[in-house]
Amino acid sequence: MKIIESYLTKNRCYQAGRKIAVKGLMLHSVGCPQPSAQAFVSSWNNADASACVHAFIDGIDGTVYQTLPWEYRGWHCASGSAGSGNDSHIGVELCEPACIKYTAGSNFTCSDLAAAKEVVKRTYNAAVELFASLCDQYGLDPLADGVIISHKEGHARGIASNHGDPEHLWTQLGTGYTMDSFRQAVRAAMDGASSGTDGYTKIMGNAAATAEQMKAYLKAKNPDVAQSVFDMVPLYLSEGKAEGVRGDIAFAQSCLETGNFTFSSSAVTLSQNNFCGMGVTANGMKGNSFATPKEGIRAQVQHLKAYATVDPLAGACVDPRYKWVEKGCAPYVEWLGQKENPDGKGWAAGVGYGEKILRILIDIAGEKVVDDESESFEVPFLLKTNGLEIFSEPPKGKTGVGSFTIVEVKDCWGRLKSGAGWIDLRRAMESGIIVKSVSN
Repeated sequence: MKIIESYLTKNRCYQAGRKIAVKGLMLHSVGCPQPSAQAFVSSWNNADASACVHAFIDGIDGTVYQTLPWEYRGWHCASGSAGSGNDSHIGVELCEPACIKYTAGSNFTCSDLAAAKEVVKRTYNAAVELFASLCDQYGLDPLADGVIISHKEGHARGIASNHGDPEHLWTQLGTGYTMDSFRQAVRAAMDGASSGTDGYTKIMGNAAATAEQMKAYLKAKNPDVAQSVFDMVPLYLSEGKAEGVRGDIAFAQSCLETGNFTFSSSAVTLSQNNFCGMGVTANGMKGNSFATPKEGIRAQVQHLKAYATVDPLAGACVDPRYKWVEKGCAPYVEWLGQKENPDGKGWAAGVGYGEKILRILIDIAGEKVVDDESESFEVPFLLKTNGLEIFSEPPKGKTGVGSFTIVEVKDCWGRLKSGAGWIDLRRAMESGIIVKSVSN
């Protein structure tokens, strides 16, 4: 997140310098087709301005322009029957797309829906990051009643004037964003920042493995795999790219769920075009069926996206269980297992579900996964652990949950890059810990 300090020093609100005890944050949108935050900074920095907010979020690149010190009392929401949110809330404005045109009240037309959605996504994501930072700074719980609200919600609570922003923008553009999803996203951003997730594997992003690597892995694991399965492998990459999901992660998950497409001990069959056990929520259930492999893979990718982010789907929803997922509850592969997810959410209840997917993903990419028979290590490498004892002279206690770099190995003991001590790599292997080569 980039913040540029652009205080409106000529604005009478700034000059008044009144302070508030920050109890919450209010989200606005500017109400006109102007994506440039600098345009508002220029026009509001004068003595005649009748409004003043704490920040604008630029629609062009997501930069935050801070226009008041956070603890200054702003003029951003007027008042209602129960008082004024100016006395308790920081106010932040989202800039709006240039391709919309207001017709009456909060209604507008849009000449380029795709471009408009990109602007809104940019400001939404930046606002999530900013609000997470502010909640952390002021010790606020984003899910608590009245802490994060929109201007529209402020009016309903009697502390703001009668406006419909920013929900009117999100709704009319069909983004799928809501204030509830926004608050959940802020909570997730705060959890991610404080949970030691460096080195964790994000579900959203570009695939690291190629279709050729995926096919080679599958052939090695299941020499009798049907040609139809080989033919559909590229669909994981194309469908993943369409939704911003790593298609190689979806493929690795399918390999886990189907026994490398042998469907041995699987609750689904090849003819169902269900390659991830979707809909198998209890023993004996058959699960969902799809008309084509493409549709089945698309549903799986959309389901992964539901877990990974609060962002709306890019395409029409074919996932019959999409609506049941708490959006953004598992942004990392490691959190797809309910046992490892910090909030007990996730795709599957089995222990180490995410780690099993990662083992397959590493094998697909041709990287080394340490097993019980191996005592050969090339340093440095990355060790992912749910907690192992660290020994040195004297013993140093335990690692936390996360990723650690090993820089030296002696007699199957690995030295931590941090200097904290040594870890017994045999115990790490017995615990199913993933170890892979990393660059210096």
